[in-house]
Amino acid sequence: YPVRAVDGRSKSQAPDVMVVFGRPKGDRRSYKQFEEDNIPPQVVFEILSQSNTDSEMEKKFNFYEGYGVEEYYLYDPATNELKGWLKHNNKLRPISQMEGWRSPRLGCRFETLQGSLALYRPDGQKMETYVETSLRAELEAQRAQQESQRAELEAKARRDAIPQLLALGLSVEQVAQALNLSVEEINQRQ
Repeated sequence: YPVRAVDGRSKSQAPDVMVVFGRPKGDRRSYKQFEEDNIPPQVVFEILSQSNTDSEMEKKFNFYEGYGVEEYYLYDPATNELKGWLKHNNKLRPISQMEGWRSPRLGCRFETLQGSLALYRPDGQKMETYVETSLRAELEAQRAQQESQRAELEAKARRDAIPQLLALGLSVEQVAQALNLSVEEINQRQ
């Protein structure tokens, strides 16, 4: 997120995830602190990758500390290690115990489980990962498709039963009641 420098140019740092309270929701190409009532992100998350260097991460840390970030979290998926810092007296201080830590700003709890980071909402419910969300959506789509197919087969079976029930001597009204169809639907199928 860019901040306006003294010389009129902007300095910027793009965290992987940031949370900003006190600003209206909406799409932005980038978050420009100097255009947002100078409100910095309160919470910043960085996720390490192989391309990150120690000096780059130190520079980011110093930037976030200098521009008002209250909570800073750094996750290394290769080692499943989560580190955190909390603002105290205008400095980001390390959080000694991250396992089970609850973010003061977000209210969410952090756990490192089975080789990955898990976040829990303030109500205790685990937040889904992208993979979990995608899988759930795929399963729901499959269930909906199966339900649609089942309903279509059931409707076809009822339609196919109309001539057979009429041939047995049942009245149109009796067939309609037995198949849970309207008399008009029975008359259309004759």
